Amino acid sequence: MLPLALTMGDPAGIGGELTLRAWQARRHGVGCFVTLDDPERLRQLARDMRLDVPVMTVTAIDAVPATFRSALPVLPVLLAVPAQPGKPEAKNAAAVVASIERATDLAARGLAGAVVTNPINKAALYDAGFAYPGHTEFLAALTGAVGKQIMMLASPALRVVPVTVHASLRRSIDMITIDRIVAAARTTEAALRREFGIATPRLAIAGLNPHAGEQGALGDEETTIIGPAIEELRRAGMDVSGPWPPDTMFTATARARYDVAICMYHDQALIPLKTLDMTHGVNVTLGLPIVRTSPDHGTAYDIAGKGIADPSSLIAALDLAAQLAARRAAAVGVGRNL
Repeated sequence: MLPLALTMGDPAGIGGELTLRAWQARRHGVGCFVTLDDPERLRQLARDMRLDVPVMTVTAIDAVPATFRSALPVLPVLLAVPAQPGKPEAKNAAAVVASIERATDLAARGLAGAVVTNPINKAALYDAGFAYPGHTEFLAALTGAVGKQIMMLASPALRVVPVTVHASLRRSIDMITIDRIVAAARTTEAALRREFGIATPRLAIAGLNPHAGEQGALGDEETTIIGPAIEELRRAGMDVSGPWPPDTMFTATARARYDVAICMYHDQALIPLKTLDMTHGVNVTLGLPIVRTSPDHGTAYDIAGKGIADPSSLIAALDLAAQLAARRAAAVGVGRNL
């Protein structure tokens, strides 16, 4: 299994301490990874937090597996100025971006099994000229998959895919189309088959309006857009149900009837997932030529450097990345042998 490439994230956030604690969790089964970060920053953070984590600079990813057993391997990406917990610094934005670019390049060249991204602060990057709404769109641009990327949030309790993501609620409603729903569902269904190992994925399509529109009395998007999208997907042979009333589709009984919920907008998807299992939620980008996951939380400036950040979501992201990469590699191997 190839090592995973873990990005720096915002150096003023909790990413660094999560990385240190994730390496400590190797004794409990966390797979091999290399972080693209400033090694001195991590050493200082380990000292400040009294964490027994030796940090070892490596110059090539080939050295990572042997190093990982006894030290945290780091491919160096140097900061412009020392990081201060809780205080984002625009001068370090270039290093944050470079970490993502280098990790993506390693995965694209088949040297890393997957990319796992620590949380970034989009506003801090925007101030430095970053031209993308977030990680997902940037990774799509880096890998030549613009327009194909789909965001999935996954936990043991629930998987969700929002059809529209980083847009206001008002704009998101205008963005919902038959084609957009169909594209999201097709990409999701293919990923569930190939990377999640689900032979016949069951997709539940959420409605947009209260009670899924109440036959048009509370809105007609279900009959004019969502319903026709469902019929198109069914004609293609997919196991699709809906439109589901959004207020009842996330109960335990309802969740047992599907493998993923295709939701119409960001909060419709993320609120139930984070409510059910914030700790183990993982962000997965579907539709890319590489595997990418990330923790389902932000930079947490308010607790950065205090040693209390919970690494569970990052560990879950590393674990899931390894699983998805292994299944993708196996699927490619089968295809080559046909």
